[in-house]
Amino acid sequence: MGDQAELDQCPESVKEALENGDDALIAEKVKEYLEKQEQVPLNIAVTGESGSGKSSFVNAFRGVDNKDENAAATGCVETTTEVKSYNHPKYPNVTLWDLPGIGTTKFRADEYLEHVEFKKFDFFIIISADRFRENDAKLAQEIQKMEKKFYFVRTKIDHNMQDEERSQRDFNEENTLDRIRKNCTEGLEKLHIPSPKVFLISNFEPHQYGFERLCHTLEEELPQHQQHVLLLALPNISQEICNKKRKILKAKIKYCALMSAVGAAVPVPGTSVAVDGGITLKFVRKCQDVFHVDGVKLLHSVIKEPVESGKKVTVDLILRVLSSSVVFTSLIVAEEGTRFIPIFGIPIAMALSSIATYTALTFFLDKFTEAAQKANMKAVGLGTQV
Repeated sequence: MGDQAELDQCPESVKEALENGDDALIAEKVKEYLEKQEQVPLNIAVTGESGSGKSSFVNAFRGVDNKDENAAATGCVETTTEVKSYNHPKYPNVTLWDLPGIGTTKFRADEYLEHVEFKKFDFFIIISADRFRENDAKLAQEIQKMEKKFYFVRTKIDHNMQDEERSQRDFNEENTLDRIRKNCTEGLEKLHIPSPKVFLISNFEPHQYGFERLCHTLEEELPQHQQHVLLLALPNISQEICNKKRKILKAKIKYCALMSAVGAAVPVPGTSVAVDGGITLKFVRKCQDVFHVDGVKLLHSVIKEPVESGKKVTVDLILRVLSSSVVFTSLIVAEEGTRFIPIFGIPIAMALSSIATYTALTFFLDKFTEAAQKANMKAVGLGTQV
């Protein structure tokens, strides 16, 4: 792992295994720790009146096109009459719950929350396409009583901007957005919602307007163990989100390097390479999911080879990419060469294996981050953040 500072940052279970020097236990505890982080549940409730854009928001948040077979049903009539759950396509532990609008049910606000089993939700997002109505305010007040967080989201801002630009002689987008936000805020305050948080978004242009601001607020107000889950599941709507994703994955690399070192301790030819190949393959596929980047296309571009359709990222492809690096190749050769030196061979091989894996995973992480940032810059254009 390195120095004492890094040891202190480890979870207690991993730290104890390291202090005991038990290789098998180290591998087991690191694997448990990484898997536990992947399985943290996050349940988000989305509600609002009919036609407000709830289902489109669910799809935008999950990075799913409305026409996708796994998309929440959308339409110009009420399409949500019962509670429906939608798992994130890459993170099944992240679930968005599309709730029926309170105005479309026979339940009062206080009964409605019991009906939809409010206790299982981490927070609520209340959506409106024009202004927040009395039913929304009643629901927010009941959510407050039950000490849950909620956020008001005003959708279809792109349509509002188009309409305003057509009708106003001296159209100014920033002034128009300020006016809409002020109107929403004042309307909610009149309905006795203190200091309401209002976000103006477009479900079809999440790079523009206030989608990023909403995501940033959710991240800040979630418990730490859920912040990482939320960030990794978000679409790449800004450079900042791409960088935060990179930081989260970067923190996992030291644990992968530790697993690599444990694999190198086995004095059997080929074991270390097999272990490292599996670790790297899993990490690269993770980068694909997190950054929404075609890994096959990206890796082939690194080695300047044409891409064959239908191919997946494999250990062989990864090794071809890494073999183009003199530094990585030298580390592997040195590791294998020192493994059978009496007394000191295994510790040296473990250190070299750890360094090689750390170097390789950092290289791939940088490549995926760069690709995601380039795609984001292309998509963002001159979007307005509010």
